[in-house]
Amino acid sequence: MVEPKVFTYEIQVRWGDSDRLGHVNNTRFVEYMQEARVHFLSSELESAGARAGATVVRKMDVEFLRPVTDASGPLTIDVSVLHVGNSSYTIRHVVTNRDGVRCATGDALMVAFDVKAERSRPLSAAERDALERYLAPVTTG
Repeated sequence: MVEPKVFTYEIQVRWGDSDRLGHVNNTRFVEYMQEARVHFLSSELESAGARAGATVVRKMDVEFLRPVTDASGPLTIDVSVLHVGNSSYTIRHVVTNRDGVRCATGDALMVAFDVKAERSRPLSAAERDALERYLAPVTTG
């Protein structure tokens, strides 16, 4: 069985990300995930010979597992794909701290978007191929 690919992105905890208690604000987790996702999509679509078309976030769920502090970084965000549909796909983000401890997971339902028509559009074959390289196997139970 072939192991699914995972895109890994590293990010530093920035000074302004923390609250008075020294914990990273929960909204920053979403920003970290977005930054990793943007790098994933731009680099992987480019390497597949596809141009990154417009996409929008339709839905995002985040589970906060452990606090992140100023000393937790650098953080690693692993990005994989859970599902690829006709015009949408789901991205999984896993945030771990410098010690490899999982701090958060987040799933983003992304929709390919036609800016002129202001509605969803089908994924191109190149977009689909690039995303499917990172498709995680379905697990049950």
